[in-house]
Amino acid sequence: MSTLGLAMVEAAPSAALRPYVTRLCAYREHYGSPVTRSEAALPGAVLILAFGTPMEVGGERHTAFAGGLGDRFTVTRVSGPCEGVEVVLTPFGARRLYGLPMRHLTNLTVPVGDLLGPWADMVVGRLAETRSWPERLALADRLLAARIHAGPALGPEVPWAWARLLASGGRLSPPSLAESLGWSHRHLVARFQDQIGLPPKTAARVIRFERAARLLRSGTPIAQVAAECGFYDQAHMNREFRVLGDTTPGQIHPRPEDEGRAS
Repeated sequence: MSTLGLAMVEAAPSAALRPYVTRLCAYREHYGSPVTRSEAALPGAVLILAFGTPMEVGGERHTAFAGGLGDRFTVTRVSGPCEGVEVVLTPFGARRLYGLPMRHLTNLTVPVGDLLGPWADMVVGRLAETRSWPERLALADRLLAARIHAGPALGPEVPWAWARLLASGGRLSPPSLAESLGWSHRHLVARFQDQIGLPPKTAARVIRFERAARLLRSGTPIAQVAAECGFYDQAHMNREFRVLGDTTPGQIHPRPEDEGRAS
């Protein structure tokens, strides 16, 4: 691997995988010196099916690894060449793939073999043998779809509530979700922690943060983003961005000189 930097190719998940995966990306990265990044919290569970030099994640070294949703950023450090496939699972995709309550993976990163056993080694081995990136992505799609569909079935209630929460940008209140489902607040929290790994209020914070960051990248003014996304004020938004992304709205929002270059 002689070319330095990061290269990636994305593929749209197949119809069978689409309800459970929001991102499927083949990548390769190699730098002249170690690169440290802060990975923001997101409303999904990251699965890295990689080979090559292990990556430092949260202070531990992993090659192929997985985790659940979290309510804080994660520091990673790349110190050598590696490549593989990155998958962002919906909470329900992760719940069916791993077959255990998602609360056990909240804010954690673990070797993928600890969750998926020999199947994980088989997948990583086959991906490493597949040199074409489109073929590698198609293989990952097929293997993941088969494994997820063989996992435990989930009821429709929490996915419905999650979809409502996503559509609202995290602004729908947990009591209103519980009322719509005919559940108590305690039951809603228990079901969210099983299938999502976060209580509804925390999940809403992560969704709101992601939406705000997306709006900022598009050039929407910071004050407008704060109002549209339901932050109490800009100071509240700043605090959330530091906790969830190790950044500030000003660092994400394009500077005037950047906008000028883009035009």
